[in-house]
Amino acid sequence: MTLRVGGLEDGVPSLDHEGTWLLGHTGRIDFGTPRVAGEDLLVDATLHLRCRHYKEERGEARCGAHGFQGPAVPEGERPAQPRRLGPDRFLILEQLQLVERELPAPPPPRGLPVVEGANPCLGAPCRTADHVRGSACCRDLQVEILCTPEETALEALIWNRLSPYLCKIDRESPRSLGAEMISACGYLDARGECALHGRARADGSTAKPDLCFEWPVKGRGEHPGCVFVGGKKVGG
Repeated sequence: MTLRVGGLEDGVPSLDHEGTWLLGHTGRIDFGTPRVAGEDLLVDATLHLRCRHYKEERGEARCGAHGFQGPAVPEGERPAQPRRLGPDRFLILEQLQLVERELPAPPPPRGLPVVEGANPCLGAPCRTADHVRGSACCRDLQVEILCTPEETALEALIWNRLSPYLCKIDRESPRSLGAEMISACGYLDARGECALHGRARADGSTAKPDLCFEWPVKGRGEHPGCVFVGGKKVGG
């Protein structure tokens, strides 16, 4: 399917950040090469999410909707999509192209950016809807899938993916569907922290996508266990 990264009216720097953020979430998405089409930046993608009607037991598969049966479908190997290529080398979107760049780490290394003081999310018991704990904001994302009402087969496939890995689907426009998806970010290091934090692009702007700095507004869809819910503190 095709995902919309954003509109050209937002400007190239903004789209570079949007694209770096979106194409970083490689946990369950294989991305193609970003391309400009009309006034939009698009990217073809394969979403690795099974059908919610697919049932498997002892090597046999069954469709819970239509009753079809057969051998279980083996998981195919996915192509590698590294975003961290070395201690200081990363793949990021620059001038709307995915490129390899040297991004030296500043001394001393720090955690996620905050207004002041220590990172309030460090060690927080936040979790996504699949009950995986920690770094929830780095595994949850919103996607815009190009799909018109006439593309009934594609829309049916989207609506029947396994929740919560693809959920909260609605029609955003006559040509696209919006959805929430769980797919881990490839910029997270072994400790679950963002490896881009504190690094800068060649133009001096932050290498970390700027939308990652937007902390949730209290009472508006925070993840369970979020430190911003009800004035909780880390470990609370």
